[in-house]
Amino acid sequence: MIARVTRSFLKVPWSAQLGFVIIALNVIAFAFAPILAPYPETEIIGRGWEPGFWAMDCSDEAVSQRGPCWSELNGNRVEGKAWLGTDHLGRDLLTRLLYGARNTISIALLITGLSFFIGMTFGFLAATMRGWVDQLVSRIVDVMMAYPTLIFALIILSVAGTSTLVLVLVIAILDSTRVYRLSRAVAMDIVVTEYVESARLRGEGLLWLMRREILPNTLPPLIAEFGLRFCFVFLFLSALSFLGLGLQPPMADWGSMVKENSGVITFGVYNALIPAFAIAFITIGVNLVVDWFLRKAAGLRDEY
Repeated sequence: MIARVTRSFLKVPWSAQLGFVIIALNVIAFAFAPILAPYPETEIIGRGWEPGFWAMDCSDEAVSQRGPCWSELNGNRVEGKAWLGTDHLGRDLLTRLLYGARNTISIALLITGLSFFIGMTFGFLAATMRGWVDQLVSRIVDVMMAYPTLIFALIILSVAGTSTLVLVLVIAILDSTRVYRLSRAVAMDIVVTEYVESARLRGEGLLWLMRREILPNTLPPLIAEFGLRFCFVFLFLSALSFLGLGLQPPMADWGSMVKENSGVITFGVYNALIPAFAIAFITIGVNLVVDWFLRKAAGLRDEY
């Protein structure tokens, strides 16, 4: 099994290999954050914006000069290190980065999955039934897409609150409009084919047609769109967190981490750039894999 996966991995282009490696690193951070993180998610380990590789000195002399070290707060005096430095409150940045991967990626995946469920369901329904159903759903989607997504989300979240449930539902519903457009357009070309007409003549129901005839034939473009939608949702969630309407403290989130530490960039402390690079890192990785998948689904040969 491992040998077969390795051979398949070596056959893909180097760009896709890089994308898979980036995704694997983020999955490891997502799955093993409590094990890999050197400190608890909200633990204050020192003073704000300490530089990287800062060794926490818990000696009596250091404590008298700088105050209690982080471990004294728990009744122990054990030295440690903040490998990437600390944030504005003195929390370990590496720990926050690992837990931020877990929080941000999991919620982005949940939002993307929910948006695809909503968008694909109504898109296939509109394409299959047509008539007034297609017109009604399409006009509702047109109205929702007429407003800028960020402004629409800011208005709703300002009124409904910024709990995780509200955040997931709002972004998923807004993002499902894009999925609806794609799934409807792809399904329109399939519902007029002979095998779908044959299924209708056999007396197959609406749900059977959507699940057994339309869905399997629309998977390649929808899978590619899922990767792109995940990137957009990830960036959108980070933007909301940067504006203070995303994931709320004390949860670690890459977007809010950029906001919390951005004020010290002018003083030569570049800790805020680390979560920003993490956001760009996973976005590039997913796009590299999606680009390879689209080329493979289209039957194009890789020249690199």
